[in-house]
Amino acid sequence: MKLLVNLCFILYDMDHNQVIKDSFREELQLFDKYLQKSIASDNPRISNVVKHIFKVCGKRLRPILVFLSAKACGKITPETYHGAVTVELLHTASLVHDDVVDESEMRRSQPSVNAVFDNTRSVLVGDYLLSSALMESIKTQNIEIISIVAALGRNLVEGELNQYAIATEIIIDENEYFEVIDKKTASLMRACAIIGAKTAGADEKTVAQFGQLGQLLGIAFQIKDDIFDYFSDDVGKPIGSDICEGKITLPLIYALRNAPESETKQMTEIIYARNYSPSTIKTLFDFTRANGGIDYAYEKIDACISSAEKIINEFTFENEMKELMQLLLIYLRSRKF
Repeated sequence: MKLLVNLCFILYDMDHNQVIKDSFREELQLFDKYLQKSIASDNPRISNVVKHIFKVCGKRLRPILVFLSAKACGKITPETYHGAVTVELLHTASLVHDDVVDESEMRRSQPSVNAVFDNTRSVLVGDYLLSSALMESIKTQNIEIISIVAALGRNLVEGELNQYAIATEIIIDENEYFEVIDKKTASLMRACAIIGAKTAGADEKTVAQFGQLGQLLGIAFQIKDDIFDYFSDDVGKPIGSDICEGKITLPLIYALRNAPESETKQMTEIIYARNYSPSTIKTLFDFTRANGGIDYAYEKIDACISSAEKIINEFTFENEMKELMQLLLIYLRSRKF
């Protein structure tokens, strides 16, 4: 456990995500070369928009998960890099399309593509990234991975359609919430873990375990993202943006289900009237915090992390790889952006 202790100590002095990135510095540098090659275009109408999209590279959590899974299962191969690029492109394409649907003006602390270039170009360049992802998946030379990527694309679309319907119809239901994050976030993280394991030649049982691990990581990641909406302007989107888009996430769902009826009635009236202003958003957020919504969301994160730890403990990999997986869990629980 020496490495884990040292890494945990470092966490007090360094950015959590940066510590994890440093563990895969060489892999991420080579990943960037694969990524840039995959999106290169001689057409300035495409390249200018793509350049804006990738000006800020994000947390690189998904390719890191691909590399971590592959390294734990044997070694990182050229096919691993193509798989990592595939999921990053598919993820980015979904974000570009999501911003058009949600009419979002910010993404990763900069103006969104649709805010800069308009909806038409955003949709088309999103399609360009999606096509590039499919081309990269073919380079893995693994029909199972290609099939996973195709299914993942369908899951992302289904999740977005479900989320749009829930927001439009104002459906306040925890099961529906988890259905959406399973399709939109968990399915992507699950694919990352599986692709990494498969490109390293892992057996079916190990691949399945990594799939379960990725699923849990994705759920925990999304719940933490939803918690951010109640507290911080420093995560690449304005505070309260989810509720303004009609997205009733887990903290508020729990508070509405457990608060006194008189308070719930008042909050429900605000939601159904779509009467969102700085004042009403503050009222909703104060209500959520006072009625245990944030605490409940953290309980769900902790349950995911606990289940993930059990899976990690079952692995027979060398301790260093298991410690890196544990570090990833620490990051997911404590990240501030």
